[in-house]
Amino acid sequence: MGIEVNPDRSWLSTPRQNKLSPALVWGGYTLVLFLAPLLLTGSLSQALLSQMGIAIIICLSYNLLLGQGGMVSFGHAVYVGMGAFLAIHTLNLVSAGWLLPVSLIPLVGGLGSALLALALGWVTTRRAGTAFAMITFGMGELVWAAALVLPRFFGGEGGVSGNRVAGSAALGLTLGPPIQLYVLIALYTLVCTALMYALTRTPLGRLLNAVRDNPERVAFVGYNPQKVRYRVFVIAAFFAGVAGGLSALHFEIVSAEVFSAQRSGAYLLFTFMGGSTLFFGPVLGAVLMVLALGLLPGLTPAWLLYLGVVFVGMVMLAPGGLAGLLVTLWQRAGQGAWRRLWPGQLALVASAFIAVSPIILWVELTFRLQQADELAPTLSLLGLTLDAHSPASWLGSGVVGLLGAGMWLASRRWLARKSALVAGESAR
Repeated sequence: MGIEVNPDRSWLSTPRQNKLSPALVWGGYTLVLFLAPLLLTGSLSQALLSQMGIAIIICLSYNLLLGQGGMVSFGHAVYVGMGAFLAIHTLNLVSAGWLLPVSLIPLVGGLGSALLALALGWVTTRRAGTAFAMITFGMGELVWAAALVLPRFFGGEGGVSGNRVAGSAALGLTLGPPIQLYVLIALYTLVCTALMYALTRTPLGRLLNAVRDNPERVAFVGYNPQKVRYRVFVIAAFFAGVAGGLSALHFEIVSAEVFSAQRSGAYLLFTFMGGSTLFFGPVLGAVLMVLALGLLPGLTPAWLLYLGVVFVGMVMLAPGGLAGLLVTLWQRAGQGAWRRLWPGQLALVASAFIAVSPIILWVELTFRLQQADELAPTLSLLGLTLDAHSPASWLGSGVVGLLGAGMWLASRRWLARKSALVAGESAR
């Protein structure tokens, strides 16, 4: 008696007439990974690229739990952090004379995290749903507290530092220059992505989908849902540990902050925003995570507010995440009606941004009033200077919003009429 397993809603799921070739997708993914540092040659750009590669592995490993298995974890940072600490200690041992290539240190982090998951995962995966989420949260807080009271291993508040330019230079690569480190991270990212995708196509991956959708039926046909969750939990921890090891090589310092609940929350938030129902969705989420957490705090003090609003909007309007939106656009691109309606849709989106822009401006001006000691009272935007103390700035922003709202209503009516005409022509 077989099991009907729902497909993993693959990132290749597009209409038959507009289907993506797997070779094209993997080839493009590989080219982007290895050509990006040739286009972005600055030190900051290459550092961000390295962090994106690490974040891709983390988010994909998290999605093995969330998207493939339906397990919402609030403690994934535990396994990323444990891999980072084991890697940094191994790096210091290599500096002291251990004969181990630095390029293999991330695997040490992965194996260590898998061993920790073997110990903690059996208890964690005995329950699913809300209970699983709360248990992972408790485990995360437990490990974070232990990191603070065990300074000999975790380094206390200062953390543990190391030097990645240690040991013998394999193939002449010292990993000192950022470009050499990025190549190593890109290789790990590509291999880990391929391995995790291959896992989703195995019987274990299909069983995990079945456990996500109907665990009772899986149990009825002779499989233990808890054992399926446990095995994948350990595998996800291994990949998270590999990413943690890569982060230790990149930053050359690891502190107890890597275990924080904020880290686990970020992995959940951006994996969902990227698209947890599609395999490659977390890749987009990882890129967003690095850009948002790395650049937004320096651009605006209200970045957390914007991030929360975008997340709520994604949950309500686009539960498939950014990847789901892109797949929908790709599907519609092959339809004749969409080619005739896209100008109206573009106008609808643009006018919506104009309509909500005053809210963003008012938030920024409010922050400048509340934090007058730290922020200047003026805000420059598109060549215009807005003053938080000037009523004209507030009223002018409101007028722009009203104009945008009017444009949105007009675009919506035009699009409705055009859609009706196209539908009528198709019916004939």
